Parts: sequence; structure tokens; C-alpha cells
Amino acid sequence: MLTALSIRDIVLVEALDLEVDSGLTVLTGETGAGKSIILDALGLALGARADAGLVRSGARQASATAVFTAPDDPALIEMISDKGFEIAPGEELILRRILSADGRSRAFVNDQPAGVTALREIGHALVEVHGQHETVGLLDWKTHRALLDAYGGLQPQLGGVAAAADRLKAAERAVADLKAAAAEAAAHREELEQNLADLDALDPKADEETELAGERALLGAAEKAIADLADARASLGGDKLSRNLSAALRAVEHARQRAGQAGTDPEHPLLQKLTTAAEAIDRTLVEAEEAIACVDAAANAFDFEPGRLDKAEERLFALRAAARKLNASVELLPTLRGRFREQLRLIEDGAEAITVAERAASAAREAYDVAAMLLTSAREAAAERLTASVMGELGPLKLDRARFRVAFEPVGEGRRGPLGVETVRFEIATNAGTDFGPLDAIASGGELARFALAMKAALAGREDQRQPVMIFDEVDQGVGGAVASAVGARLQRLSQGAQVLVVTHSPQVAARGHAHWKVRKADAGGLTTTTVDALDEAARREEIARMLSGAQITDEARAAARALIG
Repeated sequence: MLTALSIRDIVLVEALDLEVDSGLTVLTGETGAGKSIILDALGLALGARADAGLVRSGARQASATAVFTAPDDPALIEMISDKGFEIAPGEELILRRILSADGRSRAFVNDQPAGVTALREIGHALVEVHGQHETVGLLDWKTHRALLDAYGGLQPQLGGVAAAADRLKAAERAVADLKAAAAEAAAHREELEQNLADLDALDPKADEETELAGERALLGAAEKAIADLADARASLGGDKLSRNLSAALRAVEHARQRAGQAGTDPEHPLLQKLTTAAEAIDRTLVEAEEAIACVDAAANAFDFEPGRLDKAEERLFALRAAARKLNASVELLPTLRGRFREQLRLIEDGAEAITVAERAASAAREAYDVAAMLLTSAREAAAERLTASVMGELGPLKLDRARFRVAFEPVGEGRRGPLGVETVRFEIATNAGTDFGPLDAIASGGELARFALAMKAALAGREDQRQPVMIFDEVDQGVGGAVASAVGARLQRLSQGAQVLVVTHSPQVAARGHAHWKVRKADAGGLTTTTVDALDEAARREEIARMLSGAQITDEARAAARALIG
């Protein structure tokens, strides 16, 4: 919903800030007061074409800002997000346009710089303009299918067609992929067979390169390690060290025996020291033997299979040569082996696989055709209801000679898309005996606006259908009395489910408004400016009386105004 419109230095408007209510807001005023300026300013904020002539004389730049309530429609939020603008939950949507006197303009979405195209697309999603010279949305036949589907409540049928289209697309892609793979495999069969034979002979394993590289590094270091251990054993003396320690132990034991034979007291310090020396030599002998055994054990650990290093290097060379030949990494060789085997299997069994896939695609096509037929039938039924509803609206709006229909055209032979198999176009014949044609075949601007009103009135009323802000510019042109009353009644009915703004010269239309703005032109200090007054009930009755009687407001006109307002 549009909640506010701020205008600065546009044509005759110096500064204007308007708060917009829900329901039906009517804009009235004498001819030339500047009602169109309000719509031009809103159009500028919504991305309409900028014209330097909009900048007020003497001003450097003009600006227009439109504020909308936080969008709650997922499709609209996604569209805004796709254009690079993130909207936080509950955050207002602010569209702003600044136009310089030299014709250059800048656009902003929530104060983020934006391209004019993005601003225009967001603006079109938020506001529809139906006026003398344009009817945004309805004149574009590409919108008609979505409007009919929304009117008919055809989301279940649309969902069925979209799902069937996805399944069909996947099935047809599977057939195409199988055929392409089989064709490619067949073209390279001999090469595939040779590559597979080479890989079968090589039998590469996962992570084999890493393991071989580690083993080669270990084996390369082993030779130096064994030499170092040999030096360690030589430094320990080997068996010679054990013999020398054993001889030393025997010599000390002999010395202790002789001292004992001489009658020396066992507790004598001399015997004690000899005993300590013998024990120390004995411990050293044991530890020396342990050290030699540990060095020998370490050397034995490096006792690898003879030629193992050469074998590891040869294996690495073979793996890397195969990888270079196939322009791949060594780690991918097992995967390539399986892939080559599968491609050769496709050559042998591909015909059967393709036949199975084609049967699945054929079944998917049949399922799609059934879903599309149900959607088409539902659309035809909705089109009949819509036609009757629109035709019922045309007579009261002085379009009783016009005829409306919904035309269906096939989208193309064999085309099965997510939206069905037909295009939808709203067509009209303006007079008896004339052919049906597009909606813009209506020559009169007033008739075009009233027809747009009839269409919107017929399409409105579904709770699940998001209604944008709708603007009707002089939809009552050239009509009065009962027709103007019918226009006002439909605008009021339409505003029950949407926000509607209407520029009108008709008191019957103005009397239906929930809010009433009077646009007036005033001269001050030699300058002419346009202002807008939000009328209270008394002022509103006076304005409608003016519209009824002209310059001289009579008591009869005031009484008629009260009767119209009700």
C-alpha cells in the first residue's frame, strides 16, 4: 500500500507531502489546477521517463519519493531481492527519484542507488495506472495468462503442470545424456579399450601415490641410517667391549679372593671397595650388552626386502606415466578406470538403457499432456466465467456495444512448458460487426480507462490474489449521470480489496471516496503554485456541490452533494 508521497520542485509544486489512506482516494479540482502533476510526480518516483520540463522553473533539481508499506508478497520480495535490494521484515519500501534541470536523473530504492530500469520494474509491480493514454498491465498480453489463472484459482492445476514439466525435462535430459555418452564412447571405442586394458594391467589403487612416495623416502633414508648404526656399534666395541669388561670383572674378583685369603676382615674397607668395583663392572657389562643388542635391533629394523626401493620407484614412474598419458592426476586413475569401463558398457548395453530412458520420457510426456489438458479445461471454464463477468460490467459503464472474449493460442508444436500449452489473450470488439482485436484497439482514452475498470472489477475479489495500488485517471471522461454513478460504485467496490486513487471531474465518483484531496492553483508573490488540501466532511460536501453547480454553489447543489455522499 502507498502510504506517503513527497514532491519537491516539480512543475508548479514547490513542496508537498501527502499521506495516503487505504480504500478509495479521489482527487478533484478545477481544470488546469495541476491534478496531473501529482500523477506525474508519482510516475517519476516509480521509474517513468524523466523530462527536464518537470523541474520547477528556477530550481536546480526536482524529487519525488513514494513510500509503501513493508511488502508481504513472497514473489515481490524475491523480485526486489533479485535486483540487489534487501528488504528487512517489516521495513518500508521507499522509491525515490531525483531529476536535475539538465535532464539527468538518479534513482534510489530504500536509499540504495538503483538503475531506472530496476526502479520501473519494481514500480510496475506495486502500482497500476489506468488512464487516458495508458493502461499498464492489461494492455500487455503477456500478463493475461497469469490474470486468468489467478481469477480462476488455478494454482493446483498450474502446480501439476509445472511438476509434470520438471519430470519431463529430467527424463528427456536423461535420454539426451545417454545418447551423447554412447555416441562419444562409440567414437573412441578402440582408444577406450586400450586405456582400460592399460589401467587394468596397472591396477592403480586409491592413495597409492602418497603411500609409495612415503615408502620411497623411507627406503632412501634407510641406507644412511644403517651406516650410522654400524658406526654406533663399532664405537661400542661390539664383542671386544664385552670381553674386556668380562676380563676386568675376573681380575677384580681375583683381587677380592686374594684379599680374603690373607685373612682380611670381610668388613674391611678394602674388601668393601673391591666388592663395589666388581658390582659396577658387572652392571656396565650388562648395560653394554643391552646397548649393543638395541643397536643391532635398530639395524635389523632397516633390513628391507632387497630391491624394494627400486620397485617403489618403478611403480611410481609407471603410475605417473599413465597419468600423463591420460592428462589426469594419479589419484584420478582408479576413477578413470571405472569411467572407461562404464563407457564401454554403454556401447555394449547402451541401446537397452536408451530404450528404457525413452520409455520413461514417453510416459512423462503422456503425464504432462494429461496435466496440461486439465489446466486447459480449467482455463476455458474460467475464461467463460470471466467473459460473463466482464460483459456484465460493460453495459453500466456505457460500453454496451463492446464485446469481450478470452482467446487461446497454442504455444507451438511439441512445446511443453511449466505454464501449459497455450497463450492467453484478452480481446475486444468495440462495435457490432467488428472483429475482435487487442485491448489497445479501443480508440477512446475514456473508453479504455472504463474498460480497464470493468476488467479490474471482474478480476477482483479473490483473497489469494495480491492487488497492487491502482490509479484511474479521468476514468469518467465523457460520461455522467447513471454511468458516472456506475463508475463510482465499481471504484468503491474495487477499493475494498485494494488501494485505489482516482482523478475525477464527476461528483458521482467523488462522492464514493473514503478520502478526498482537492488540488488547487494559487498565485503568491508573482509565482503560481499547486497545492493539495485533504478535505474534511464539510469541505468535501462543499467541493462536491461545486462540481455539481459550477462557480456559483447553490443550496440545491449542497443538498444534492449530501444526498450523493449519503
